[in-house]
Amino acid sequence: MNLSVKDARTISNVTLTDCKLTLEEFIAVAKFGARLEFSQQMEDTVRASRKLLEKFLKENRAIYGVTTGFGENVRFAISPEEATVLQQNIIRTHAVAVGEPLERTQARAVMLMTILSAGQGHSGVRIETLELIRQMLNRDLVPFAPSEGSVGYLGVEAHLVMAYIGEGKIFQNGEPVPADQVLRANGLTPLVLSYKEGLSMLNGTIIITALGLLAVYDGIIAVQNVELAGALCYEALRGTTKALDPRIHQVKRHEEQASSARNLLRILRGSEICERYYEAKVQDAYVLRAMAQLLGSVKRLIREACQVMMDEMHSVTDNPEIFAEGEDDGVALMCGNFDGSFVGSHADMIAMACAIAGNLAERGTNRMVDRNLNDGLPAFLVQNPGLNSGFMITQYTAAGLVNEIKHLALPVTIDSISTCANQEEPVSMAYYAAKKAGTAVRKLQYVAAIEIYAALQAIDFLKPLEPSPAVAKVRDFLRRTVPFLENDRFLYPDIEYIFERVRDRTLVDIVEEEIGTLEF
Repeated sequence: MNLSVKDARTISNVTLTDCKLTLEEFIAVAKFGARLEFSQQMEDTVRASRKLLEKFLKENRAIYGVTTGFGENVRFAISPEEATVLQQNIIRTHAVAVGEPLERTQARAVMLMTILSAGQGHSGVRIETLELIRQMLNRDLVPFAPSEGSVGYLGVEAHLVMAYIGEGKIFQNGEPVPADQVLRANGLTPLVLSYKEGLSMLNGTIIITALGLLAVYDGIIAVQNVELAGALCYEALRGTTKALDPRIHQVKRHEEQASSARNLLRILRGSEICERYYEAKVQDAYVLRAMAQLLGSVKRLIREACQVMMDEMHSVTDNPEIFAEGEDDGVALMCGNFDGSFVGSHADMIAMACAIAGNLAERGTNRMVDRNLNDGLPAFLVQNPGLNSGFMITQYTAAGLVNEIKHLALPVTIDSISTCANQEEPVSMAYYAAKKAGTAVRKLQYVAAIEIYAALQAIDFLKPLEPSPAVAKVRDFLRRTVPFLENDRFLYPDIEYIFERVRDRTLVDIVEEEIGTLEF
């Protein structure tokens, strides 16, 4: 499996048929605002599921969350006349998340996951309900939803649904505005939830899968930039590329390791620096010599997490779930598909991957700025050290970020706190796992940006020797905005600029234009 994410930005329209999107398609809608459409097949599937649920209600079958209360309240029967009231009530009482709101992309990802889960025809929601969410996505109407206080489902999602029913808020010009006002101004009518719809939009692994997919996408880009930063570090420290020889990586049976070695060699192809110093050392420090091994392990974790997130995206995680039996009948099965253990444990893995990659990148930065380790480069990569501090404190920043990532890498899905009068135990706690995975990835992007920044400074000290053509293109691009550090200046804007070019994949694009697609 070779993961590529560069096509997501070029996708302008996504049509749902079986609700099984690629990662690129998911990101295109959630992150880049691609237009979402429903096929007739999908609409027919949803309507068929709804028809069965209506039949069950007429027959007064015992169905969790439709003819019963929720959680420990399952022991209370709900009449058909009260079924719609029940759905409105669950939204209002469950909208108790706190803190800062979801970011735009996060909220859009959850909205899309709601459609993907219910759109597979096992939830019994109306197509009209999904249509409103689709319209909101296409018009970029993003609900206000506090992002703290979830164990994996229910609370945060309820705030999104509050917007759908016109009782919550929707962002306009960065400010939350009453949802009813915004919807009607856009020609949309707030929902009146029918039976099971409130439960279906709160239940399952909707939010954790949405956040997990975002973390995977951004994680791939972050690791690609760490790999690029590693190549620059190779040149800056005049490492011998003997450690990247394909024969070495052929005899250790991890394809991800071999792919990182190939990527590094391709990025460094044509480097005058590497050619000059190929025989200069018996071997380099671990940070160079085992770079492919470390990055390979990181890739394996991200790849496995991606596979799990994709499987979950293509799953139905509702409870109960509706299945047809014959032409005119079916069954509602109560189940545990809402459990978030798969997503949560692999979100924890993403944070672990970030800790490994971040530690590698920070150690590279440290070696470049330390005059005792950088093989003759100026102390802190600046002339007149003492008067100038140069890149001294950028390494502090990287160290601080890596320390934070390491704490984020501590697994949370091994813990559980029972809820709902002990009716719900164990609880996966996957929400925080998914959320902190995204946080760890963002911090890793900064660590990569700092290593790239320092490495370019070091490489410029090696003139007249030239870096590889791929690295030279990255250098020339960044030097348009981030000049060589002659004397101390305010460095924050430089770091933020490089960070943005890491995050939006610009630097990887520049490299791939020169050497072709990087393996992942």
